[in-house]
Amino acid sequence: MQDDPAEAFYVLTQGKVRLSQFTSDGQQILLRIIVPVTPFGAVALAENEHYPVSAQAIEPCTAIVWSKATLDQLLVKYPQLAINAVKILAEHVQEFQQRFTEIATQRVERRLARMILRLANQIGVKTERGVEVNLPLSRQDLAEMVGTTLYTVSRTLSQWETQGLIHSGRERLIILHPHGLVKIAEEET
Repeated sequence: MQDDPAEAFYVLTQGKVRLSQFTSDGQQILLRIIVPVTPFGAVALAENEHYPVSAQAIEPCTAIVWSKATLDQLLVKYPQLAINAVKILAEHVQEFQQRFTEIATQRVERRLARMILRLANQIGVKTERGVEVNLPLSRQDLAEMVGTTLYTVSRTLSQWETQGLIHSGRERLIILHPHGLVKIAEEET
């Protein structure tokens, strides 16, 4: 949970986990979806740290867990683990820098298209109709992930559905025309 002492490092081996952060006024912001084989909780590598986010299983999950003490011993014994951990943290920093830049500089439609394409890349399954993103994500969750309002996401998804780009249903989305979404994601302002 957010603000708990960071006492363990995890690698998800099965299932899906949502990482959310709560603001001081209690608003929840969905930051990321973790899928197998993704590490999380790397902040446990730092001294006297607390988890900056909460992790919640979306479906039944299994994970490999190392306590902070075990992790410290392994890092001393196997320096390559420390190098790998730094790479993981650097990737997370780059991802969040990119998302911050997107929020600050890009139109909502472009940010939403990029987020849907990221999710499709992570967990999408090709079907006869298109690429299915089957996740228990609400439109509010998508709004939180791209830094906009529920109304804007609903309006945009409805517009894309009318254009034949996607089909959205309860907790799932099918990308009917991936190239159309890619065009939106890559368009220049």
